[in-house]
Amino acid sequence: MKKNLLLVLVFIFALTSDSNAQRLRSRWKAYRYEWSAGVGASNFLGDLGGANQIGTNGFKDLELSLTRPSLTLGLKYKIAESFALHSHVTYGQVRGDDKLTTEYFRNNRNLNFKSNIYEFNLNFEYAFLSSRQGGIYRLRGVKRSSSFEAQGYVFAGIGVFHFNPKGQWNDKWYELQPLGTEGQGISEGRKKYNRTQVCIPIGVGARYFFNRRMGVGVEFGIRKTFTDYIDDVSKTYYDKNAISQANGTVAGYLSDPSLNSGTTQTLLGNQRGDATDNDSYMFLMFSFHYKLRTGRTNFPVF
Repeated sequence: MKKNLLLVLVFIFALTSDSNAQRLRSRWKAYRYEWSAGVGASNFLGDLGGANQIGTNGFKDLELSLTRPSLTLGLKYKIAESFALHSHVTYGQVRGDDKLTTEYFRNNRNLNFKSNIYEFNLNFEYAFLSSRQGGIYRLRGVKRSSSFEAQGYVFAGIGVFHFNPKGQWNDKWYELQPLGTEGQGISEGRKKYNRTQVCIPIGVGARYFFNRRMGVGVEFGIRKTFTDYIDDVSKTYYDKNAISQANGTVAGYLSDPSLNSGTTQTLLGNQRGDATDNDSYMFLMFSFHYKLRTGRTNFPVF
């Protein structure tokens, strides 16, 4: 009799534990929507500035002194416990300046730019690491353990961004794309580039929720792009006098502000940028997150 009673109690305990575990596992459905807002830093990898050596690809050519502030707003929707769609609207500024490198040819080229970046993206997010603690029920007289949730995740997606490079001369900034600094609009073979482009965001992040709704996070992402003109530099030098005649003195100067006019570096047809390597930019964001409770219709309840 005692043995049968013990088996019944074990069976009931197992059912209860399994039910509680299922409730914990499905609790994410009650908070499928999540708002986020963040501030951080933006930087750029392209043709201008960089390390004190001949231009290299990747983070070896990153100029940290030109890091600039950025802002973002996001909305996430969980499609499963570990998978989500996350969309952002992000602003940042990127810059490059040949004066910051001591490598002779790039320093002598003496080009510079800045550009605001406005981006909208949609990312697929996978939480590869998740830890959660906290009770399901509020029982009178029973002290619950503190509630928290921690996540590590990776993401990839697609985005659209707008940029508008500007160059500096005599303490004034000029939009570079209309000036055709590489002969765009003058030479039949060179058309003006589009300042709205597609990008591929890729990155990693972590979040910590100190209760069921509110949390903080950090995220790093790099954007692969399909343009080499974020800095207005890509191909070869065009005839400076022809640019001046077609588009004005400012256009001619900003096409070739080189320091040493006695070299052959900036002659027609010589390399101005590296057209084989597209530009990229990146964001490091620190963010605040707030989860919205989901109603029976699967839409958030305000």
